[in-house]
Amino acid sequence: MISLVLPTYNPGAKIDTTWAAVLRFVRSRTEPWEVLFVLDGCSDGTPERLDKLAEADADPRVKVLSYTANRGKGYAVRTGLLAAIGRVRAFTDVDLAYDFDDILSVTARVAAGTPAAIARRNHPDSMLLLPDRMLGYALRRKVQSMAFSTATRLVLGLRHPDTQAGLKAFTADVVERVVPHMTCDGFGFDCELLLACKRGGIPVTELPVTVRFEEGSTTSTFTGFQMLRELWTIRRRWKKKMLPSVAEAEPLAKAA
Repeated sequence: MISLVLPTYNPGAKIDTTWAAVLRFVRSRTEPWEVLFVLDGCSDGTPERLDKLAEADADPRVKVLSYTANRGKGYAVRTGLLAAIGRVRAFTDVDLAYDFDDILSVTARVAAGTPAAIARRNHPDSMLLLPDRMLGYALRRKVQSMAFSTATRLVLGLRHPDTQAGLKAFTADVVERVVPHMTCDGFGFDCELLLACKRGGIPVTELPVTVRFEEGSTTSTFTGFQMLRELWTIRRRWKKKMLPSVAEAEPLAKAA
């Protein structure tokens, strides 16, 4: 089974579109999938909205996990990854900024034997889709991403040029060895996850993707101070922490 985790915080009416897209996807696949919506303290009526959607058109492969307090994306992803039962476990943004073809790409690479596969938006073969009015926004995001990449390299020693891409997949073995050691609930979650992989000797493969920018994107913003504070907190927590190495996985299935 392949598990997909969708951390969810106050998406509003857009959750209807995501729900419908997820149902179409799981029903189109011949291999077993499960999709977990993890509601991170939603206060906009999303739990009730999902209840109505499930009542009208439910599928046992699509599940909803919910808790009252808003804990942050990192907490939601950790909760979903550990609750999942798939031998391949992935997570992505609930607005589905990455197409299902990209989700299949990273999960297929893991199913074929790669312990970890992540999206890389600035890969030479990646594509960016957005309306003209959002060009300025995309440029600011790119500059911000470059600054963050430099900071992660200097503070944490990570060499990944795009740590924050919201699409990553791992074997169940990697998840169960790495995620219980993590504590970061905020936007630094992805950096802590990749640092944990580095400490555990887990190779991470970067893949090109097609990314859609739309109005009301769920991507987070942060200040330079917040960025450095989060990275230094992760560095202190992991200063002496090491993880047992995870052996390279045997292929779980033929790549789709």
